[in-house]
Amino acid sequence: MTIETRPITQGEAVEYLRLTPWVSGFPQEDPEPVAWYTGRAAYPPLVPPTAEQLEGYAAGLLTDSYRPQAAFVDGKLAGGSAIVPVEITLPGGRQVPMGGVSWTAVLPTYRRRGLLRQMMGALLDDCREHGEFLAGLSASEGTIYGRYGFGTATFQHRWEVRRTDAAFRTPFSDPGGLELVDGATAAAIWPVLHEQVRSQRVGELKAQPGRWDGLAAGRLPADGGGPSHHLVHRDAAGEVDGTATFRLPWSPDPDYAGELQVGAFEALNPEASRAMWGLLLDFDLTKRVVAARRPVDEPLRWMLANPRALKLARTRDNLWLNILDVQRALEARTYAATDALVLEVDGVSWRLDASPDGAACTAAPGVAADVSLTVSELGSLYLGGVRASEFRDAGRITEHTSGAVSRLDALLRADRAPHNAMAF
Repeated sequence: MTIETRPITQGEAVEYLRLTPWVSGFPQEDPEPVAWYTGRAAYPPLVPPTAEQLEGYAAGLLTDSYRPQAAFVDGKLAGGSAIVPVEITLPGGRQVPMGGVSWTAVLPTYRRRGLLRQMMGALLDDCREHGEFLAGLSASEGTIYGRYGFGTATFQHRWEVRRTDAAFRTPFSDPGGLELVDGATAAAIWPVLHEQVRSQRVGELKAQPGRWDGLAAGRLPADGGGPSHHLVHRDAAGEVDGTATFRLPWSPDPDYAGELQVGAFEALNPEASRAMWGLLLDFDLTKRVVAARRPVDEPLRWMLANPRALKLARTRDNLWLNILDVQRALEARTYAATDALVLEVDGVSWRLDASPDGAACTAAPGVAADVSLTVSELGSLYLGGVRASEFRDAGRITEHTSGAVSRLDALLRADRAPHNAMAF
């Protein structure tokens, strides 16, 4: 058996696309209601493209915004994946390039032959060649990608609230105003607002080109759950500072009738957030509100008179990070304290001199480490969404200097949990 991993040619593009779950029909998610989707199915059903559509997709596949790799076994295309270049916001506000690993699949008849390992090596080498010191992905299974150096870095909630329990604890006055808009207006608002939001939110990603084109075109969601409605909040000066997309799908089951599903929600400030949730949680002729892709530090629970009214339906890891260049990564972000530590990452020692203004990271061969960890743990800690002390207590980080893990926690502490609503 001969395995070859390489980029595909234009002539192989259709065959490559046939490997992907959205064409092949093989599972792409675990069989549970997912944290990124508000519907009741495990994940939205996919509509396979026609042969003509597939040819059209293949014609525009090989671009700077999509860098595919494929695994061939004895000349037959048996696995595929790709890098989608994105930008991510780091602590301190810097937005840096990241290689997004996307649409990874191996044909069931070629599993357990090392194809994924070879493809992953080629993908990460491709990131390095393009100057990307971070790689990221969203994992369909939680046991696969840690072995390749990825660590869970952001998480998201799916929650629901019964309308009868959704009263706010304290009345508030809105200095701005709410408006329902059409899809074309929403499609113009979302890109501008998201760019403002992502500059404030560690872990958030730059949206992919065409992300909101379907709104302007009036396309219905693929699951057939009914049209989207678009809510906009404007501040006292008339500037947009929040928007949300929601649906009110019809259901033949009385248990699910009257459910309002919030698919996307972004706000620049607490005032806009409170105003939009105030309407969505008290929409006439509804019984329940379900929201997906919510940050784990969503303040809504503490706005409610009964905090128990907000019930978590699922917590799910979202973005997994791989630190491809430790020095560049540790120097790219800022820190919550001033300190110096020696970190041993996969057997290589680095001295980190960190402060709120930035950091210097230098190789420290032969210097005794304060803390030892793998690049997978570093990926989880990097944005501040996981505490080093949690990994120490789980036996995944070794502390050599007493108190060093607490000092590392103090350095990496984030005022807000990292979160990304965008995918790639």
